[in-house]
Amino acid sequence: MEYKDYYKILGVARSASADEIKKAYRKLAREFHPDKNKAKGAEDRFKEINEANEVLSDAEKRKAYDALGANWRAGQRFEPPPGWDGQMGGGRGARGGRASGFGAGGDFSDFFSSLFGGAAGAGGGFGNMGGFAPEAEDSRDVLTVSLEESFHGGSRRVQLSSGRTLDVKIPKGVTEGKTIRLNGQGRYGGDLLLEIRFAPHQQFEVKERDLSCVVAVAPWEAALGASIDVPTLGGAVQLKLPAGSQSGKKLRLKGRGLPGATPGDQLVEIRVVAPPAENDEQRALYEEMAQKFAGFKPRG
Repeated sequence: MEYKDYYKILGVARSASADEIKKAYRKLAREFHPDKNKAKGAEDRFKEINEANEVLSDAEKRKAYDALGANWRAGQRFEPPPGWDGQMGGGRGARGGRASGFGAGGDFSDFFSSLFGGAAGAGGGFGNMGGFAPEAEDSRDVLTVSLEESFHGGSRRVQLSSGRTLDVKIPKGVTEGKTIRLNGQGRYGGDLLLEIRFAPHQQFEVKERDLSCVVAVAPWEAALGASIDVPTLGGAVQLKLPAGSQSGKKLRLKGRGLPGATPGDQLVEIRVVAPPAENDEQRALYEEMAQKFAGFKPRG
């Protein structure tokens, strides 16, 4: 038969404490429990994990197992040493040891049976894990939403990083970093916490509830003042541009940010854009401006 390295199976050091062994076992048992994990090989892995825990969580069995020495490697051909009669380590094996959730007899490896005399308890199958049941765990994932979804609220079907698909209600005015809790959608009946992130937007940047955008204006609009169309998440609005506005000037649209008890604002940054001179008439106009504004020093 082959030697089984129970420490390697649980992923712990030979010096691991009882608490470390318990913690490693519970984590792996939850991961590979056949009721939860249908992947090929999960059931066999689950049996190995339980067998390892049956030995290492019992002080007498662990002491007997350690007496074999640390020089064996998993998969090596193994025979019990002379005088080993299955009674070492308390001999509790099939004679009243606590159940680990295996079925009777054959669910233990030959290696285990040769050391401890058979299964550690009667019957029960996977459903009876000696009192063990996976604990409910909260799970976390990221939900990326658009600014429009936050502004209007609503719901949509999303695919999570785990591959699961859920219908998620997006609260109106939700901000980045907030979490949406879905009761019972986590691991083993726990909750699923979705952290909100905003997708990059073509027009707007966001900080908490405030939005900002850049709007291009013509030189004459900036110089003379004008009423200009400005995009918002709620649709275009008219903004009065004061005469003499310069690039970089910021104007505030009160309450045009993300909704909330106190709605955010939208900051509009002005960018003056000069049209190109594409014909003689347009070049002549620029030349005339250059003459009429000869005293203007744009660079100080």
